[in-house]
Amino acid sequence: MGPFDFPTEIDDQAVYRRTVSLLSEKGVTLPTFSQLANPFTLPDALRASLRSVDADAADPANLFRVHWYNAPDRKGFTETPAHVVLPESLTGVKAKIVVALGAHFPMINAHKVLAAYACLAPRLVTGRFDPARQRAIWPSTGNYCRGGVAISRILGCRGVAVLPEGMSQERFDWLKAWVADEGDIIRTPGTESNVKEIYDKCAELERDPDNEIVNQFSEFGNYLGHYACTGPALERVFDSLRENEPDLELAGFVAASGSAGTLGTGDYLKEKTGARIAVVEPVECPTLLYNGYGEHNIQGIGDKHVPLIHNVTNTDFVIAVSDGATDGLNVLFNTQEGQRHLAQRVGVPAQTVAALHYFGLSSICNILAAIKMARYLDLGESNVIVTVATDAASMYETEKQGTLAKLGWDSVDSDGAAQLYGAHLKAIATDHLLETSEIDRNRMFNLGYYTWVEQQGIPLDDFDRRRDQSFWHGLRDLIDTWDQLIIEFNKETKAAAV
Repeated sequence: MGPFDFPTEIDDQAVYRRTVSLLSEKGVTLPTFSQLANPFTLPDALRASLRSVDADAADPANLFRVHWYNAPDRKGFTETPAHVVLPESLTGVKAKIVVALGAHFPMINAHKVLAAYACLAPRLVTGRFDPARQRAIWPSTGNYCRGGVAISRILGCRGVAVLPEGMSQERFDWLKAWVADEGDIIRTPGTESNVKEIYDKCAELERDPDNEIVNQFSEFGNYLGHYACTGPALERVFDSLRENEPDLELAGFVAASGSAGTLGTGDYLKEKTGARIAVVEPVECPTLLYNGYGEHNIQGIGDKHVPLIHNVTNTDFVIAVSDGATDGLNVLFNTQEGQRHLAQRVGVPAQTVAALHYFGLSSICNILAAIKMARYLDLGESNVIVTVATDAASMYETEKQGTLAKLGWDSVDSDGAAQLYGAHLKAIATDHLLETSEIDRNRMFNLGYYTWVEQQGIPLDDFDRRRDQSFWHGLRDLIDTWDQLIIEFNKETKAAAV
């Protein structure tokens, strides 16, 4: 079935019954989208029991941690999602740049596990995926496929990661520890920008009916998971800031393109607060900005296509950031001399310096784009821009060493730290930034035709109806439908366990 054949009822009773039986045997209860949006609605006993569950284990209970409210110790919950408010001493702008932290999500320390769950759960509760017989194929550039593999393991089915061979070594190390067989890690040619090669491999795998392709780039569950869960979470972060400063205004939401799922958060915040949406891509591969192409190393952010689930015509800004900046700041933020320079020479508070390890390459990219947006709009102290840190620096230690090698440095000294800070933070300007017009939005929308209609065979009528906001508003009814299906499914698994 195609991306527009939304699961809304049980399609195959035999598959459904097998899935009920398997998940009952595994002790799996599925959380609803509303529970992940507000985990304080979960039973007190369930929340209490999570304190004894390892957040990094393939334990069914960890499905109830697939949300933004995990405490820093990853045992309990926190009233407000973990975030960092970056000071002017670091950003150089008066506006508050607020970064929600994805590192506290279970199993993969990245918020992409939410996207994976949001794509798979509707399949499970409608009999569209048979975990007892099929393999779940997770095309990705790294974190989404890790989330998919983690959830597959909880379900007791085979999860297959499809990702470019040039991604960080840490991703592959994690996958080796989690897949059932190393053959379930499929490396495609290239690096971050080579998504077409991933699609080609998935087309090959799809010929086998035992393989189910769960493509984050075209799965509207990805978009809806972030609209329903990440959007309210970031709204809660903003509301918590307003408790002390009632005059604050949410000026914008910033997120890299990637699969475009996280950008669903922007749609939510725009509706609720009027915040404008900025999509980020690499200068080295400026598809939306310049109809361009190329290679880059901002792992997890962009490539040479427009995702099917990107609500392009709701985009207010396109901002490009160089991978030279993200690579350089990965070194600055995560070396002793770099941190010393920021604390002693720049005056960044110790609390902020201690939090820099939460920011991986795409996280740094989002932060830089937020600073550009604040500069361009000349935002002041009463303005807030929110963004997300998908994963942490721990996923890029080998990339840090690679950057040092490219610079010809064995380590970072005080001069090197000053050079990195001056080039990539102090010198941030408003170049490679577009405030979109109606013509720009339609131009960017049209770019998706070549991938989705010509290459992937999406019917033109389906492709085109995404242009109007009424399509995206209509999608949201699926959330309640899926929640009801999940509730009924859980009743069946409990009955089967008796």
